[in-house]
Amino acid sequence: MSATISPLAPKTYPTLPAIEGVRLATAEAGIRYKNRTDVLLVTVEEGTAAAGVFTTSKCPSAPVDWCRAALKGGKARGLVVNSGNANAFTGKTGAQAVKLTAQIAAKALGCKPAEIVLASTGVIGEPLDATKFNGVLADCAARATGDAWLEAAKAIMTTDTYPKVATKTVKIDGVAVTINGIAKGAGMIAPDMATMLSFVFTDAPIAAGALKTLLKNAVNPSFNAITVDSDTSTSDTLILFATGAAKKRGCPKIISAGDKRLAAFSKALNALVMDLAHQVVKDGEGARHFVEITVDGAKSDASAKKIALSIANSPLVKTAIAGEDANWGRIVAAVGKAGEPADRDRLAISFGGIRVAHKGLRDPSYDEAQVSAYMKNEKIDIRVSLGLGKGKATVWTCDLTKEYVEINGDYRS
Repeated sequence: MSATISPLAPKTYPTLPAIEGVRLATAEAGIRYKNRTDVLLVTVEEGTAAAGVFTTSKCPSAPVDWCRAALKGGKARGLVVNSGNANAFTGKTGAQAVKLTAQIAAKALGCKPAEIVLASTGVIGEPLDATKFNGVLADCAARATGDAWLEAAKAIMTTDTYPKVATKTVKIDGVAVTINGIAKGAGMIAPDMATMLSFVFTDAPIAAGALKTLLKNAVNPSFNAITVDSDTSTSDTLILFATGAAKKRGCPKIISAGDKRLAAFSKALNALVMDLAHQVVKDGEGARHFVEITVDGAKSDASAKKIALSIANSPLVKTAIAGEDANWGRIVAAVGKAGEPADRDRLAISFGGIRVAHKGLRDPSYDEAQVSAYMKNEKIDIRVSLGLGKGKATVWTCDLTKEYVEINGDYRS
C-alpha cells in the first residue's frame, strides 16, 4: 500500500449502504504488513447464492483451486480474504493452509468449511501461516457489521494507493435491490476473467446459475478489457453473492439470466463492474494517465480487441504517453505486430479526436502544439480506424512510468 495516492484516484468515495444478510469485519493478523489491516471476513446468511469467475492462469493459487471446488454447489456462508501473501506456488503447504483457514472460519460462523470461499493477494511463493487466523476470524465474526465496506476494501489492498468501492440501486419487478462491490488491484493486471480480487454483493434473489451468466457477461467488456502491465495474476478472483433478502419485500426469485425482469439489474451490474475495473487501471502502479483505446473498422470484434490490447500492452506506447508524446509510430508498430488483419495504407490514428495519421501518412493538417497540449490531460483517448470491416473494441490501460519499475523492483524487499 503506497503512501502516495494516485493522481487518478476518486476525489470522493460513495457511501455503500448495508445489504441485508451481509456483515463485514477487518483485522490485523500480521500476515506481512505491520500496523494495518490485512484480513477481511464477510459473513452472508444461510441460503446465499454465489458464483465466481477466476484466473485463466495455468498456475493458479491455492485459494482459486479451493473456490472452484467450493462454488460448485452455488452456495456460500462466508468469505475470507487476506493481503500480503498470495498463497500461490506453495504446493501442499498452500492446500493445507486454505483448508485450515476454511475450518477456522467455518467454526467461527457455525457452518461447513465447504461453505467458505477464500482469496489471497500478495507475494507469490511464500508459505501462508494460516494459524494466524486463529482467534482473529472468531473475533471478526463477533463484531461484523453491515456498513464496513470502505474498511473492507482497504484491508485487501497491496500496492493499491486507494480503496475501490462502488454501489448501485435498481429495481427488479418494482422492488428495490442494492448491489455493492469492492476490488483491489494495481499491478499484475491483465485479468483475462476478472481483476486480481473483486467481490460483489446483492440482496436480490437470483439463482447461482443465473449469477454465473450475469458475471460472464459483465466481465468480458470490463475486467477482461483492462491491462496495466500485460501480466495475468495467479489469483484473479471475482465472486458475486446474492443473499436473496429482497424476496421478503416481494422481489421474485430469478432463475434464469435471460429473465426480462433482470434487464435493469444486469445493466446496473455491468456498470458497477466497469466502474471497479476502471478504478483498478487508474491505480496502476505509478500511473499518471488513464488511457482509453478504441479500434474500429476491424475484420471482427475479436480482431479489434487483439489489436487494441497490442497497443495497450506496448511498453513503447505506454512510455510515450508517460512522456506526453503522441508518438503514433509506436501505435502503428503495435497494430502491425498484433497478428490480425491490417492495412498500413488504410490506417487512421487520432488522439482525443485530433487525427494525426491518415491513409498511411501523417495527417496533412497535423499540428504538433495542439496534440502536445492534449497529451497533458489525465484522460487520453486513442482511436485507431483500420478501414477493413465493422469490428470494434475498446480497452483501457495506463501509462508506464519509472515509479512502476521502482515499485516492482522493491516489492519483496
